[in-house]
Formats: sequence, structure tokens, C-alpha cells
Amino acid sequence: MSLLTTGFLGFLLPWPRFCLENTDPRMRGRGIQLLSQVLLQCYSLLQEKEVLHLVLFYESRLQDHHLVIPSVLQGLRALSMCEVLSPGLAVSVLKAIFQEVHVQSLMQLDRHTVYSIITNFMSTREEELKGLGADFTFGFIQVMDGEKDPRNLLVAFQIVRDLIAKDYSLGPFVEELFEVTSCYFPVDFTPPPNDPHGIQREDLILSLRAVLASTPQFAEFLLPLLIEKLDSELQSAKLDSLQTLTACCAIYGQKELQEFLPSLWSSLRREVFQTASEKIEAECLAALHALSACLSRSVLSSDSEDLLDSFLSSILQDCRHHLCEPDMKLVWPSAKLLQAAAGASLRTYHRITRSVLPLLLEQYTKHTQSSQRRTILEMLLGFLELQQKWGHVEEDESTLLSLQDPVCSVVFSALTDPSVQLQLVGIKALTVLGSLQGFLSSSGLELVVDHLIRLALHEEDSQSSEAAMEAAGSLAPTYPEVFSGRMVPRLEEELQSEREESYHNHRSLQQRCLQALAAVSTHTSIVRDTVPVLLQHLQKVQKGTEARNTEDMVSVCQSLHRVALQCQQDVEGCWYFHQTVVPCLLAMAVQAAMQESTHTLPGKALLEEEVLAAMIPVISAATTHLSPELAAQSVSHVVPLFLNGEVSFLPQNSFPCSFQPFGDGECLEAQRRLVALLMAFVCSLPRDVAIPQQEWLLRELLALSCSCNCPFTATTAAKCFAGLVNKHPAGQQLDEILQLAVNRMEPGLAEGPHRTQALTLLLWVTKALVLRYHPLSSCLTDKLLGLLGDTELGPTAADGFSLLMAESPDVLHKGCHADVRIMFRQRFFTDNVPKLVQGFHGAGPDVKANYLKGLSHVLNHLPKPVLVTELPTLLSLLLEALSCSDRVVQLSTLSCLHPLLLEAPQIMSLHVDTLVTKFLNLTSSPTMAVRIAALRCAHALTSLPTTVLLPYKGRVIRALAKPLDDKKRLVRKEAVAARGEWFLLGSPGR
Repeated sequence: MSLLTTGFLGFLLPWPRFCLENTDPRMRGRGIQLLSQVLLQCYSLLQEKEVLHLVLFYESRLQDHHLVIPSVLQGLRALSMCEVLSPGLAVSVLKAIFQEVHVQSLMQLDRHTVYSIITNFMSTREEELKGLGADFTFGFIQVMDGEKDPRNLLVAFQIVRDLIAKDYSLGPFVEELFEVTSCYFPVDFTPPPNDPHGIQREDLILSLRAVLASTPQFAEFLLPLLIEKLDSELQSAKLDSLQTLTACCAIYGQKELQEFLPSLWSSLRREVFQTASEKIEAECLAALHALSACLSRSVLSSDSEDLLDSFLSSILQDCRHHLCEPDMKLVWPSAKLLQAAAGASLRTYHRITRSVLPLLLEQYTKHTQSSQRRTILEMLLGFLELQQKWGHVEEDESTLLSLQDPVCSVVFSALTDPSVQLQLVGIKALTVLGSLQGFLSSSGLELVVDHLIRLALHEEDSQSSEAAMEAAGSLAPTYPEVFSGRMVPRLEEELQSEREESYHNHRSLQQRCLQALAAVSTHTSIVRDTVPVLLQHLQKVQKGTEARNTEDMVSVCQSLHRVALQCQQDVEGCWYFHQTVVPCLLAMAVQAAMQESTHTLPGKALLEEEVLAAMIPVISAATTHLSPELAAQSVSHVVPLFLNGEVSFLPQNSFPCSFQPFGDGECLEAQRRLVALLMAFVCSLPRDVAIPQQEWLLRELLALSCSCNCPFTATTAAKCFAGLVNKHPAGQQLDEILQLAVNRMEPGLAEGPHRTQALTLLLWVTKALVLRYHPLSSCLTDKLLGLLGDTELGPTAADGFSLLMAESPDVLHKGCHADVRIMFRQRFFTDNVPKLVQGFHGAGPDVKANYLKGLSHVLNHLPKPVLVTELPTLLSLLLEALSCSDRVVQLSTLSCLHPLLLEAPQIMSLHVDTLVTKFLNLTSSPTMAVRIAALRCAHALTSLPTTVLLPYKGRVIRALAKPLDDKKRLVRKEAVAARGEWFLLGSPGR
């Protein structure tokens, strides 16, 4: 039901009649304002006839006193949003505004209202407005001309974009429309401080650029303007011009660019050759790339000039000769320009490489110095990388294919050069050549593999060796047969060979073989060849008796871990690795544990903490990416192995005794250590994989973690228990097992020989529950806070706060599917830091350091934006922590303060006297890490306001002279950097 038929508006209109007909314009304005405010609330309820009468009324009021106009415009804005607006009324309203209102004399809000009316009509009455033809464009030009407010400009620029994008008629007013917008180019706007509107200079730049680059019709006016600004001295104008030119090239064609190409090229060349700004150089190259691409897209008619060819000829003429200059001053700028143009299209690539590649090959042969050869090869590499964009090398067009032999010869010669830097470039070039399908022949591929093997295994410099391994891994998926058939057998042979050479050299060669086998395992078929070699070597090392067995086993495990990571994204490879490696590692570990239990053959190295710790990431990486179905299949074997001693699925499963890792007796201590491998497996399973006999397993882990005398075993059992609890579905079963854990921990913490084990379990269970926001986490955290006052366990409990907040590498992280809620650190901070502060103030002097240590650990792992907001209330405690004698507290606090000096200088400057004193005192700490951290903080102090620091300048410079003579090089390095910044403090231009 309409407002008129309800009588409401009928009542409202006579009521302000005395206002509307009043001779005082202010009174008339108030009446129209009231009416407009009502319409803005109920415009959607109006009927067509009512809208018609209101439009006619408001149009007539546009001729009224200027004080009335703002309220009239508000009413018209309301009517412009009516869906029942009669045909022709939109045109009528806009004509009236264009004719009667001098828009730029209005206030900002009223001008914005006019833009809103135009925007509303353009979105709902497009065809009607287009019926106005160019008159609509001209009217808008009059409205916008002279606009200065950034809020209005953003709307006005959008209207211009819509005019062009929706194909409104510009008629003879193209230049006028360009002038009314281009007068803002380049944008010179700095938002006022505390601007509530949030409009940034970049917003205006992007909006204006979208206008200027929206139509080729602007080209004849815009391109001269861009060239003019490019030739100016203002860096921001150059950047804006280059970015706008790049944007324009997306819609321009030959016709628009033809007249201006020589001037554009001249400006771009000058900037690249002369500029000291990397940003301007990069934008020049992007603009040249865009110009070349634009010309490449243009379809040539039979009688038109080939502008691309002439443009590229100009580039070659101006750049090519610099590649031959003896001093090589302009070599790189010229090469960059040539590569920017060559990368625009396949046609530009062929045209430029046809001229440049033979020259580069000639120059490489001509120069004998490694540094010069490296520069030339790097340029050649740039052109080779461009070829990758186009894929397969075409025989009929490719300059590269015709130069196959000399290119390979140059690259191979670089690989044998004594210069490491030249070798590294050669390896990169080799990788690119190998990635070009159809470029290398079969014999060439074999030669590539031979070079990679030689560099990986026998090159003295580790950089070249590592680069060769990476190259092998990059090329192996493309040529799996070649690498499987040639590289893997050679590596296996070297690994198994017993050379008569020094122990160090032989071990170094074996290490490289292991690394190379892992690096090349980037394809499933290769993995099937390399994994057995690695496992065979691990078994061979296990049977040895040398003292180096532990290190060798760790090396093999590190290689297996790398292979596991590389297999994770391939379902077939991941499952092959898992079902091959995990049972084998478990079998070897079980065999070694049983030998230890029965005092038989040596296998002890496999049970060392270092080796087991190296196996954990292998098993974890092999498990995390399994599908739920395959994971369920595997868990049905592994868990019964540890609970029931079911060894049938293990290879070579003939063992001298039963496997009982949860059994009692000292003779089973070696078997209990293997719980670490169980942890690696079960804590990496997807959350939706059911674990058989889970409640039994949890109880066994709980008992082991509380009673085992071996710290390694007790800790891994606690971590395994925590990892399972974290993923356990909420409900009665979880509540029962947690209550059982609390019942075991409380007496263990109170007294007895296993207090440390109970604390370790408390820490890991608390972390598991904190991560998932479990209600019991607050209760357990309170227990941990209470232990800070314990003289025996307090320091360990304080360090435990780091464990709670930090990312755990093997369990309880997202990579192993743990239940980790967002912002858990912020929540922990909010809940517990007040308790830490309160505990500190109430603690005795002998345990105060524990509270400071716990607080510094929490703050050190808190996101810095959160920490900055809480800084005023905590800074006094942090400063007090610097006086603590505990070096862990000192180091943690310094690490916390360093970023705050950079991110919250105003707050930190209030305590500058204390900070300077504390930092300078700690530069003489007996602990090197503390000295380094203190010097870094002293360096960071220079980010505080200069006026605050100047009174301390002389004192700090004198104090920093002492660490310049420190016996540790790293300390001296930090001292030099810090003292240099303090010397420059207050100097002009700093």
C-alpha cells in the first residue's frame, strides 16, 4: 500500500506547505529536507504516479535559492533508487541537474550526492541515458570539471570507466573527457593523519589508471603525456607513467602506438641505461615487454608496415653492439632490454635470438676470464629460460636448435671450469636445456647425467655439488629412464665401493652419494630404484662395528626423509615408500632391540637417541599423506606389533625372542625405546583413522611415561599419549583417560623418584589440550603455574611454557593432522599471563626467576601485533627480567624486546634510560648469545626518536668500543653494526 493512499504523505505534504512556500530560503530548505529524509526511508513503497509528481516538484526546486539545492539533491537521490520510475524521468532529472546546478560550487557531500544520482541512473536506466548521446557525456564533464575531493574522485573515476566500458557515446568530447581526468595525473595526494575515510594515494592511482587505460581513443592524448612525465625528474611520476603505459598496451594496437614508438623506445632505453632505481628499471622492462607483446598481437594487412619488425630492429641496433664492448659496462642493461622484448611473444623471441645468440656464443669463446664468461653465460641463460615459455623446441623456426652443438659446448665447458660461480651458472643452464623437450639428444642426455654425477660426488666445493643434486632432481621427472638407468647404478656403485683413501674422504663421498640418491628421487619409478639402495646401505651400516655407525645411520635416515617428503604429493609413490620403508625400519629396530635384550650380535647404534630421532621424521613423513584407507590398512599392523608383539608383517621376521615394549623388566629397556617409532607413526595418522585397541594403548603409554627411568623413553611415551589425546573424539572415553592421567600425575608430581617424568607428561598433555581448547587445559595449566614455586621442578616448569607455545617438530602440529585451533596462543596469553604476573609479585626471591622465565617464553611466541597492544602493562616486568641472572631469561627477554623496539618505538622511548643501561650491561655477559642479542637490541634502539636518543649517544659509543675487541667474531660483527648506527645518529639525511 502506498504512502499517499495511507494518507501519511498526504498529511505530511500540506503540513510543511508553510515551509515550502515561505519566502525565507532557509525555511523552504528545511521543508524540503524533511520531505527528502522521509523519501530516503520509504522510496521503495512509492507508486509510479507518486514518483512522477515528486520528480516534477524536485526538478522545479532546482531553480530555487542555492541554500535549498542540497536538500533537493537528497530527494532526487532517493527518487533515483525507485524501481517504478517512469521512462524519460531519469533523462529529465539529469538534464535539469546539468542545466540548473553548478555542481563544483556545492559542498563535498552534495557533490557526492550528484555523483550517486548519476551512478544510480547508469545502473538502472542505461538505455535511456544512452539515448541522450554525447550530451550525457558532456553534461558529466561539466559536473566533474574541477573536482578535488578524493572521495568524490573515486566515484567520478568509476563513472568515467562505466561510460567507456558500457559504450556510451563520447561524440566529439573524447579530448574533453580525457582532459577532465588526466589533469590529476600523476596523482599527488597524501592522506591526512588519522584520516577516517582510509583513502590512500594508491587507491586514486589505480582508479585513475583504470580510466586512462580504458580506451584506445585516449591514446593520441595520453601517450605524449606519458612521454613527458617519463622525461621528468620526479621518480613517482616516472613509475606511474611506466605502469600506465604497461596497462594501456593491453588494449592498444599498432595504429595507436605507431606515431609514438620512437619516443617511447628512446625514453625506456635512457631510463634503463641511466637510472639508479631498480623499481624504475623493472617498470621500464615491463613496459617494453608490454609494447612488444602489443605489436605482436596486431594483425597485419598486406599493405601495412610491419611495426614489430622495425621496432625490434631499433632495439637490436641500440643494444646489440654493447654486448661486444670490452669494458662490458652496458652489457647487463642491454641484455635486460633484449630479454624483455624477446619474452613478449614467440615471434619476438625468434627475431631477437636469431641476432643475439650467435653473438653471445662468439663472445664467450673470445673472452678467457671466468668472470666475463660468467656474465655472458648468465645472459645466455636468460634467453634459454625464455624458451621455456614456449615449450617444445620447433625445428623449423628455432635459432636455439640450430645452435645446439655450440650451446651445449659452452655450457659443458662452464661445468669443468675451476670457477665455482661459473659452474653454478652452467648448472642452471644445464637444467634449462634439459627442460626443453626435444633439444637434447640421447647422447647429450647421457653426457648431462655424467656431468651431474661428477659435480655431485667429486666437486670440492659444496655449492656446486648441491646445485648439481638439485639439478638432477629437477630433470629426473622429465627423463626418469635415463636417471634410473645411468645415475642410480653409478651412485649405488660408489656407495658400495671400498676405496683405499682416507677415512674422511671416503665418508664424504658416501655422504654425497646418499644425498644424491635422495635428490634424484623425484619420480616414482626412480624411487623404486633408490629406496632399496638406501635401505640396503642402512642394513650394511647396522651390521658394522665402527664408531661412525651412528653418524652414518643418521645420514641414511636424512636421505630417506627427503625422499619421503618428495613422495608425499604422489599417491603411488607415497604408498610404495610407506609400505617399503616403514616395515623395514621397524624390523631393523626390533631386531636391534632384541639383540640388546639377549646380549647377542651388535646392533646398538640403531638404538641410539640420535638414530631413533632421525627415524621419527622418516616414518612421520611417510604416514601423514596416506589416504584414510591405506592408513587404516597400515595401522592394523603397526599397533598390534607394539601391543601384542605381532611381527608377521615385518620383513625377515625371525627374531630371537618376543617383542614386548610395554613389558616389565630391565632387559626390555631397549625395546621400550622403540615407542619413539610408534609415536612417529600413530601421531601422524589422519584424524579420521581409527586406531585399534586405542584405550589399551593409551593406558600403556601413560604407565610407561610415568614409571620409566629412561628420559628419552618416558618423553616419547608422553608425547605419543598427548598426540593421541589431542585427536581423540570428545566424550566419556576421553574424559576417563584424562582423569586417569591426572590421577597418575598428581602423586608423581608431589613426591617420589619420577617427578621429572610426571612433569614432562603434564607439559605434553597440557599442550595437547590447550591446542584444542579442551576445558581441562586451564586446570592443568594452573598445576603448571603452581610448580613455578617449586625449587626443584620450578626451572623446568618455566621452560615448559616455551614447549606450550612453540611449534613442536614431531607431534601436535597441523602437518600431522593435530587438532590446532586458531589463535590458541592469544587465548593462552589472555588466560594465564595475569596469573604469571600475580605469581611473580607474590613469589619468594629464590623462585621469582621462574615466573619471569615463563612470562618471557609466552611473550616470545606471541604474535607481535598482540604483544605491542599489551606492552605498556608488561614492559616493567620485561625490564626487570633483564636483571635476572638466568641467561635463558635474559636471552628470551632480549629476543622479545628486539622487535618491539622496531614496532613500538614511541612506547619504548618512555623507558630509554633503563633500556640503554640494561643493554650495555649485557654486552659484557659471559654468554656469547646474550652479548649478541644485547648488541642487536642496542642497534635497534636507533629506531627510537632521535631527540630521545641524542643525550645517550656519547655514552653508548664509548660502551660499544669494548665489544669491538671481543674474542668472538660474531660479537664483533654485531658491535660494529650497532656502533656505526649510533655514530650516524643525528647526522643530516639519516
